[in-house]
Formats: sequence, structure tokens, C-alpha cells
Amino acid sequence: MNHRKALIALALGTFVLGVAEFGMMGVLGDVARGVDVSIVKAGHLISIYSAGVACGSPALVLLHRMPLRRLMILLAALILLGNLLAAMSVDFTMLLCSRFISGLPHGAYFGAGAIVCSRLAAKGHGAAAVAVMIGGMTVANLAGVPLATLAANLAGWRYPFAIVAFMAALALACLCRWLPSIEPLPDTGIKGQFAFLRSSAPWLIYGGVFFGQASVYCWLSYIEPIMTRVTGFSGAAMTYVMVIVGLGMVVGNAVAGRLADRHSVSVVCGLLAAAMAIVMPAIYLLDAFKIPSLLLAFMASFGLFGIGGPLQYLIVRFAKGGEMLGGAGIQIAFNVSNAVSAWIGGVAIGAGWGLSSPALVGVPFALAGTTFLWLLHRRYGHEGA
Repeated sequence: MNHRKALIALALGTFVLGVAEFGMMGVLGDVARGVDVSIVKAGHLISIYSAGVACGSPALVLLHRMPLRRLMILLAALILLGNLLAAMSVDFTMLLCSRFISGLPHGAYFGAGAIVCSRLAAKGHGAAAVAVMIGGMTVANLAGVPLATLAANLAGWRYPFAIVAFMAALALACLCRWLPSIEPLPDTGIKGQFAFLRSSAPWLIYGGVFFGQASVYCWLSYIEPIMTRVTGFSGAAMTYVMVIVGLGMVVGNAVAGRLADRHSVSVVCGLLAAAMAIVMPAIYLLDAFKIPSLLLAFMASFGLFGIGGPLQYLIVRFAKGGEMLGGAGIQIAFNVSNAVSAWIGGVAIGAGWGLSSPALVGVPFALAGTTFLWLLHRRYGHEGA
């Protein structure tokens, strides 16, 4: 079996998840107008997806005995169902419920997928293999999200969800065809799967993910109204803006993945988190200028995936006996972070601080993420963290 094809199949799944999650940012205004709600209320569609991730990920505790191939196919089918329902939604309530369903398989897919990648990869290339899988999500932001934004602008808000559903069907077919049979992990029992949480290492990793991602997501959740109403880009130009954001994610994921195989993961991710404490105020101060705003958007999205990708691989090494749950925990931390930061960003806007104010809210998050990752390196650097 060609393992590269298996990794491509996994990446197609994360591509779909990437468009489903991040595509909402580029079409938030179109969706708000389509279902007749305010921008702030439409922001709940971002938060409810993250809530679905947090609720669905723990299901891996019950599914840990299932062969990994069968599990990945099951999760892909659920991704298809959620996005198909979103495309067929008749009002805001149904769309909200569909977004929750779409989020349910997200964390479990990454958690189980990280284990599959570690089984398929050659020794010493685990982080790079996980980066290939996560690369599907970054490519989604480079190509899929701009396509979704363009589809919403040209044809209406339902079409992005229909495109995602089609791609989910394609990912499901590829997984069925290319993913080899992989035996489930050794059964450590329910309690055994949680034993790794007794160490401080996974909590420091989760803290690094939570705060590191939140530092960027406060701003990214509202990029469409910021770029159109403050910076001055047209609605049609948002397609190109999202391409820049997606390119930053692709490059950040690839570069950080390679550096993580050669150097300390905690140092690589910690330096990126520290950089976000500089980038976010710059975004706020230069929000009226188009070229600087685009450059900073690239840098922010570079940091977003540069921080998260390597930590998705690292958690497997600190979650013995509960590897899938540990990997899913990264996505819980990531998406709860997204939900909280989107909410806090909305509060800042609602308080009258301005559409660009969520960028400033991201600064303390960046500093907290840097602290967690510094502590991780200080305590566990000798273990290759």
C-alpha cells in the first residue's frame, strides 16, 4: 500500500474540516444577511462548531477498540452529514444545529489521524507526517476558503456548505480506497486512557495550544468585517484576502513541522507565540492600510498553524495509553480557544471598542501561550519537547 496516498486521503479530510471551520470567517456577512441576523449573532455559528468539537472528541474513549481504518471512515461520514444538513438549512436555528453536528467529528478525526500518521511514517518523520495531514487544513485556507467566499458572493451563502459536502464525499471515497487496515491501539481500559493526564506535560501543551491559538483567533474570527469596513477592501476582494491568510497557514504549518523534527517543539512554538504578541498590536495600529494589513494577516496565520501543528504531534509522545484521546484533546483546546476568543472578540466589538479591537484582545493570550510553552521546555526539554 502506498502510504503517501493514505496521507493524502487523511489530508483531504482535514481539507474539508478546514473549509467547514475557517470558511465561516470569509462568509460571515453573507450568512448573517441570508438568515437575517446580526454579525455578532452570526458569530455564534463559529462558537457552536467549536462546541461540537469539544463534545465529540471524548467519544474516542468509547471507540478506542475500533480498528483505526473503520473509525476514520465513520468520522468522514459524519463530516459529510453535518455539512449536507448545513447546506439544506432553512433558518438560523437549523444552521446552528448543523454546525454543531459538523463539529462533532473534528477533534476525533485529528486525534485518531495523528495515530495513523505515526504508524505510517518512517522513524524520525512523525511530525512531518502529521504536518501532511494538517496540511489539508492549511490548503483549505489557501484554496477552499477563498472558493467558499467567492461562491457565497456569487451564488449565495448555501453554496459554500454544498461545496464542503461534495468534498467530504470525495474524502470519504479516498479513505475507503487508500487507507490501509491498521489495528486499534492496545486496550488500556477507560481509566488507562486518562492516566497520561496525571503529568503536567499534556496540560502545558494544551495551554500552549489554547492561548497560542486564541491570540490570533480573536482577530481572525472577524476578519471579514474588519477588512471590508475598516481596511477598505471590497466584498469581492475578500477572496484574495483569504488566499493570503491561507498561504500563511500553509507556509507556517510546513516550516514549523520541519523545524519541529530537527529542534525543540516547545521552543519553535513558543517563539511563534511570542511573535504574536507583537503582530497583533501591529494589526490594530495599521488596520487602515491595505498592504501592511495583508502582510500582517500572513504573519498571523503563519503563527496560528505554526503553533498548533507541531503540538498535535508532540502530544502523542506524552499521552501513552491514551494517544487518541490526547490528540483529540489538542483539537478540544484549539476549538474551545476559538469559541472563547470569538466570543471575547465579539464582546470587545459590542462594547464599542471598534471592529479591530479583537486584535488587542489577543495580546495577553499570546503572552500566556508563550509562558506555557516556556514551562514545557524548561520541565521536559530533556525528553525532546
